Amino acid sequence: MSKPPFGFGPPDPDKRGENEPSDSGGQPSGAEAFNQLGQMLSQLGQMLSQAGSSTGPVNYDLAKQIALQNLSSSDSDVKLGFSSSSGGDSSTAVRDAAHLAELWLDAATILPAGASTTVAWSARTWVEKTLPTWQRLCDPVAQQVSGAWVEALPEEAKQAAGPLLSMMGQMGGMAFGSQLGNALAQLASEVLTSTEVGLPLGPAATSALLPANIEKFTEGLELPTSEVLVFIAAREAAHQRLFAHVPWLRQRLLATVEEFASGISVDTSALEQLAGQIDPSNPASIEEAMSSGLLEPQTSPEQKAALNRLETLLALVEGWVDVVVAEAIGDRLPGADALRETLRRRRATGGPAEQTFATLVGLELRPRRMRAASALWKLVGDQYGIEKRDGLWSHPDLMPTAGDLDEPLDFAERLGDGESTLEGIDPIAEIERTEREKNKPENDKGDEDKN
Repeated sequence: MSKPPFGFGPPDPDKRGENEPSDSGGQPSGAEAFNQLGQMLSQLGQMLSQAGSSTGPVNYDLAKQIALQNLSSSDSDVKLGFSSSSGGDSSTAVRDAAHLAELWLDAATILPAGASTTVAWSARTWVEKTLPTWQRLCDPVAQQVSGAWVEALPEEAKQAAGPLLSMMGQMGGMAFGSQLGNALAQLASEVLTSTEVGLPLGPAATSALLPANIEKFTEGLELPTSEVLVFIAAREAAHQRLFAHVPWLRQRLLATVEEFASGISVDTSALEQLAGQIDPSNPASIEEAMSSGLLEPQTSPEQKAALNRLETLLALVEGWVDVVVAEAIGDRLPGADALRETLRRRRATGGPAEQTFATLVGLELRPRRMRAASALWKLVGDQYGIEKRDGLWSHPDLMPTAGDLDEPLDFAERLGDGESTLEGIDPIAEIERTEREKNKPENDKGDEDKN
C-alpha cells in the first residue's frame, strides 16, 4: 500500500507518537517546551535565510543543514567489535569484520566482492554521502507534486499571480527541504549500513557501516558485539556484490521511483480552499497547507503498477541477501539465526527504511514480500544450485515476478522445465558483458541502437 509522499495528508492518529521522544506525563515540561520552541525558531530562521538558494523542487541545502543540526557528532569515538579490547578505533573493527564476511561470502555466491573500500561512517557522514542519491529519488516526486497544482490553474490566474508563483515555489522547496532534513536525521540515527533501505545510496564500491548505530542496535540482544558486527558486515557486503555486478539493478530501482513520480496528479478541486489557507509571508502556513491533505496526490493505475514492480524488486534484493548471508554464516556465528529474525522483525514493525520511503516516496515496504522472496531464493538454490540462482540476476527478464513470490513452487518448476530460458547462459560472462555495455561510450551505444 502506498502513502502520500512528503507527508502529504493528515497525520495518522494510530501512529501518533511513533519515533518521538517519550515522556511520562504526555505533555512536555516547561524546559522541554522552551527547547522545542527554540528548535522551531531555529529551523524557521534557517528556512528564511535559505529562501533565495532554492533552485529546484527541494531545498537540499536546507535539508542537509537541518539533518546535521539534529544529529550528534559524539558517535565518532565509538569503539566496538574486534578492536575495542585492544584500544583500536571502530574503523579497524569494521574492516576486520568486513574482511571475514567477504571470505565467508565467497563460498555462498558466484558474485565476486563488490566493495573495494570498507569504511565506518558517523550518522552525519551518512547524510552527506547519501544525499545525492536521495536527491535523485525525491526530485521527481517533489517536482510533480509542487507543479501539479500550478499547472492546473487557469492561465488568467497564473498571469495574475506573477511573482507570487515563484515565491510559492521557493517556499515549497523550503517546506520539502525541512521535511526531508528531519526524515534523513531520523533515518541516519537508526540505519546500520549504507544499503539498509535496499537501495545503493552511497558511493559505488564502498561498503559502509555505522558503528554508533550498531552499538545501539546490539544493546539488549545478549550477543557479543563482534558477532553482530560480522553479521551486519556480511549483509552490507552481499548488497554491494549485487549492486556492483548486476549493472541494470541500480538504474531499474531508481527509474521505477521516477516512473511512479511522473504519474502524480492532484485533485484541483481543493485549490480554492487551499488558496484561502496560505499566507505567502508565513512559511509555516505553506507547510501546514501542504500537510493538510488538500494536495494529496491521487494514485493512478500506472503508479500502482510501478509501485508493485519497485516493491517486488526491493523484496527480491532483500530476500537474496537474507539467503546468501544465512548460507555464508552457517554455524560460524551461534547467534546468527536470532540476528536474522531480529532484523526481519525490525522491518515488520516499521523500521527506518519503511517509514522513510512512506514519507518521501509514498511507498511502504511489505515485510511479507521479503519473506516470500527469501523463500523463493532458498528454494531455487536448494533445487538448482547457486550458479543458476545467481544467474537469474544476469538479465531483468529472468527475474521472478510478483506472482512468482506468491507461488515459488510454480516458478521453480518452470525453471526446471524451461531450460531454454537459461540455456547457453554463462552467468559470469553475462554479467561481464552487461558491465562492458554499461561502460561503452554513448556514441557507440547510439550506433548499436541504429543497427
